[in-house]
Amino acid sequence: MSNIVTAIDIGSSKVVAIIAVLDDDKIKVIGEATYPSYGIRKGEITSIDEAINSIASALNGAERMAGLTVSSAYVSINGKNIISNNNKGVVAVSDAEIAEDDVLRALGQARTVAIPPGRDIIHLLPREFIIDQQSGIKVPIGMTGTRLEVDAHIISAPTTAIHNLEKCIQRIGLRIDGIVFTGWASAQSVLTSTEKELGVLLLDFGGGTVSVTTFVEDAVTYSTSIPFGGSNVTRDLAAGLRLSQLEDAEKIKIHAEELFKKADSRNSLDDADNKTALERKKSSNNEKDSKEKKEKKEPVKSDVLDVTDLNIEGVKTISRKLFTEIIEARVTEIFELVKEDIEQSGNEYKLPAGIIITGGSANLPNITQLAKDVFGVPARVGVPRGLEGLTDGISGSAYAAAQGLILYGVKDEGFNDASPRKPKAGNSYKQGGLFGKVVDFFKGLVPNG
Repeated sequence: MSNIVTAIDIGSSKVVAIIAVLDDDKIKVIGEATYPSYGIRKGEITSIDEAINSIASALNGAERMAGLTVSSAYVSINGKNIISNNNKGVVAVSDAEIAEDDVLRALGQARTVAIPPGRDIIHLLPREFIIDQQSGIKVPIGMTGTRLEVDAHIISAPTTAIHNLEKCIQRIGLRIDGIVFTGWASAQSVLTSTEKELGVLLLDFGGGTVSVTTFVEDAVTYSTSIPFGGSNVTRDLAAGLRLSQLEDAEKIKIHAEELFKKADSRNSLDDADNKTALERKKSSNNEKDSKEKKEKKEPVKSDVLDVTDLNIEGVKTISRKLFTEIIEARVTEIFELVKEDIEQSGNEYKLPAGIIITGGSANLPNITQLAKDVFGVPARVGVPRGLEGLTDGISGSAYAAAQGLILYGVKDEGFNDASPRKPKAGNSYKQGGLFGKVVDFFKGLVPNG
């Protein structure tokens, strides 16, 4: 079925597979599944066989739910070696009116930017076109001019990382429709057009990495990945809370919000009981004593988190204060690394629309306030939007990249496969590569006749 789109988000902590169908301009999820990641560390594949098992397990679950078998998919790529740069391509217009061929030649010029050996371009994203010094043009075809310039954002990844990813997908019998940087995928499902126009910093805070993407005037300006994430927080919690298993620390981290709510609810009840007792004691002129007892008891109770329901051997309660301090220390450190990286790149992080945090670790306690403290701009947690159907299991911020892959696939603008290599035997890319896709994209934008 040509209207079927499949996405496989390969993360450090989980693999998510989604199958969706385009139905009357609505994108409906008909199958989804999540499976723990094995053989994947900090966004990079470290064991082909283990990674294949995780990817296949997630895909099989989604196929069973959808009741069909898919033949191709969009897949995500991440890792500390994702880098980006901006470059311009300039060509003389062959005729007075700019045609598709002129755009293709300009894009070809832009992609000649020096890329270190052992790397491949995964995205060539036009930020704007400039015709005879008139800037800010998004669709140049059909306009008149003598000189066409394109300002493009280029994202590249190590060739070996791409080949390992291709090998995993091919071994489970799929073709690759496109390889998409996790940060770019998340942007499709989380950011609004207003946020991108104003200027925004998107952080996909995953298990092993933080994908960084900045937008200014509706154009991506910087992309990278920081090799730290939620797993670092988990290890810190295990050490600080003296837990024998990382799995136990992960349980506490994942359920932190409900643990806090439970503790706050219990404290509210205690406050009500104390108030009732206080009123009774007022009649016996013991108000002062009861206040002192209340003040002594409250801090102790509010600092205790009851983790009994998590079934952690030998641990019934933990200190809320210690838990919060551990998380805040590590998250602040990670945000400082992101800030330093953006500063060194020469890009801006204090953007008008602030910071949007998404990904599996976006719901850590107090994370938006920590981001505000470090970056000096407002922050919010972003959740994916745009899909309908069976989305209950993939509705949270942890699934922003997976949902974004589906949205990317539906509107596939053709700039994902930037390397103009021909599909080889068993290769996964769509026929025609970048240049065929660009032609199709601009044909769709130019009015018929």
